[in-house]
Amino acid sequence: MSAKATSDKAKIDKARIDKAGIESAGKATGVVSEIWLEPDESPGYLVRDTNLAVGKALRRRLSDYGMTQGQYYFMRALWIEEGLSQRELSRRVGTTEPTTASVLRLLEKNGLVRRVRNRRDRRTMNIYPTARGRTLKNELLAMAISINDIATAGLSDDELQTLKRLLRAVKANLDRDEDTAANT
Repeated sequence: MSAKATSDKAKIDKARIDKAGIESAGKATGVVSEIWLEPDESPGYLVRDTNLAVGKALRRRLSDYGMTQGQYYFMRALWIEEGLSQRELSRRVGTTEPTTASVLRLLEKNGLVRRVRNRRDRRTMNIYPTARGRTLKNELLAMAISINDIATAGLSDDELQTLKRLLRAVKANLDRDEDTAANT
């Protein structure tokens, strides 16, 4: 193993020390070791930092349309499936229902969505993009594709497929952890 690989492994091993191990070491020596994880070695930090950069690029371009990033995510969900209830839209976008109601009021005011009372359950409102909201779809999705192209410039097709596969695996791991926590 090269010196760099050994050093990298030591950093990773140091980052993976569990809390019980630190407490045991502290009891034995009277000194508690400090844990450190370099941000550039943390998958979570790298994903967050990348997400912030993508969000910044998206917000800059959306401002030309008078649309916020949050509004875009709601429109995107409705372009995938029209007629979602507010509750389902909240779930898909990952926001609370009061936040969803607030964003929908703005989108409705701007003529991008309409709310329609559900025929089977009068308490439920289903959300549909208006004709104006639908006309933005191709333009805004083309913009999103261009941001992805900028973000992945220099990656081969194989590298891009590997990146997506790995990100999906990381997300699946975290979803399983969330499910486990919710069921305990």
